[in-house]
Amino acid sequence: MKKWVSLLSVMLLLFSAGAVLAEEEKKEEQPEGKQEEKKSGDDQRRQKIDHRAKEAMDRLLGEGEKGGELYKQAFGYAVFDNTRVTLGLTGGGGTGVAVEKENGTRTYMKMATGGVSLGIGAQSYQVIFLFQDEQTFRNFVDKGWEAEAGAGAAAGTAGANVDVNFRNGMASWVMTKAGLIASA
Repeated sequence: MKKWVSLLSVMLLLFSAGAVLAEEEKKEEQPEGKQEEKKSGDDQRRQKIDHRAKEAMDRLLGEGEKGGELYKQAFGYAVFDNTRVTLGLTGGGGTGVAVEKENGTRTYMKMATGGVSLGIGAQSYQVIFLFQDEQTFRNFVDKGWEAEAGAGAAAGTAGANVDVNFRNGMASWVMTKAGLIASA
């Protein structure tokens, strides 16, 4: 029985981690007209990501003092739009951007999640990360990020914003239509 519980625990640990990886620019050999179409499509996609990131940051900074306080201290931030589907197993992903505050340099990234869950459904949400220092930001952009198993968000709305602080150089929030959910 203990072996099964241990095996199940390890499986949950493996499946509950999320990952974020920087998006690599892929240059494909295409006729000249096709290259321009691809560039235009990439530009439109990035503009959409930037627009959503700005809306999310405006919402974070407008819904609680703590978000603004940490933002002032932060080297940079990242915002991701995600969708998760649950049918016993959970899978999802999304896109986002990491931004250096000082110079506005942007790194476009992808996020993937997986896990085990009791339930059925789908959820769209945004995740916001604030990075306390350059090293934490660079590690996130260069190496990606893997969520700790069991790392979750406090239930609630903007009120959860009060207790968030930098932890291991990062502070994070999950935004749903209902409001902010803090996680540090």
